[in-house]
Amino acid sequence: MTGQKLGVAIVLIVLAIFVIIVLVRAVRIVPQARAGIVERLGKYNRTLNPGLTILIPFVDRLLPLLDLREQVVSFPPQPVITEDNLVVSIDTVVYFQVTEPRAATYEIANYIQAVEQLTTTTLRNVVGGLNLEEALTSRDQINGQLRGVLDEATGKWGIRVSRVELKAIDPPHSIQDSMEKQMRAERDRRAAILTAEGTKQSAILTAEGQRQSSILKAEGDAKAAILRADGEAQAIQKVFDAIHAGKPDQKLLAYQYLQMLPKIAEGTANKLWIIPSEVGEALKGIGGALGNLGPADGDEPDSKPSSTLM
Repeated sequence: MTGQKLGVAIVLIVLAIFVIIVLVRAVRIVPQARAGIVERLGKYNRTLNPGLTILIPFVDRLLPLLDLREQVVSFPPQPVITEDNLVVSIDTVVYFQVTEPRAATYEIANYIQAVEQLTTTTLRNVVGGLNLEEALTSRDQINGQLRGVLDEATGKWGIRVSRVELKAIDPPHSIQDSMEKQMRAERDRRAAILTAEGTKQSAILTAEGQRQSSILKAEGDAKAAILRADGEAQAIQKVFDAIHAGKPDQKLLAYQYLQMLPKIAEGTANKLWIIPSEVGEALKGIGGALGNLGPADGDEPDSKPSSTLM
């Protein structure tokens, strides 16, 4: 009895282990953004989508899951010969995505390696038709051509190439030195042009300021002269009006003429001065006035004058 119970226990244990193994192999959970290929008896059966699925143990086989997300692969630098026979080193980055898991599994053995080799070949064909300057300045054009060729070639593999980028294009060291010298000379030339342009603008602004200052000064002098002339004219008019309002006689006018004579002779530079004819008339008037002031009654006039008029 004891041996029979032990045998039954062993059988039950074996059956339990078998059931657990069957359940483990039968139940599969596919994560999100993943896909699985199921082969039944070595032949493609179906593609598993994310979620829970049941397989037939020992009949169905689940291949390694494929990542359906966009993948980024950076390839090592590749030496490429340009049209002008210069060897440049180019780093490339390819963005691709698996769109058909069945084609990516059965149409190509290693799609990542295939994309790398195809990128290298296409890059050499595209850059080989450009000189160094065009290769350095036409990255967008090169990226577009690479993407078009890769996307068309990888379409049958169930892969879509979304973008290709050139990380770096490194020319030979000798060419880099020449380019640095050229760029330095170009920067110096631009700096000299900017300095000359600044000097020119400064001179123009200075001349314009001086011109405006001269114009404003001339306008100010003209306005001052006009105001001065107006003031003198008004003063003369007031004096003239005052004289005529006072009704001066000949004696007063003669006296005013005599007072103006010293002012006419003022200044060390006056070597010659002219006496108006009115001064003579004024002197005659003064002489007549002094002649009328004869000696008083009883006084005898001097026999000869006290001074002589020269």
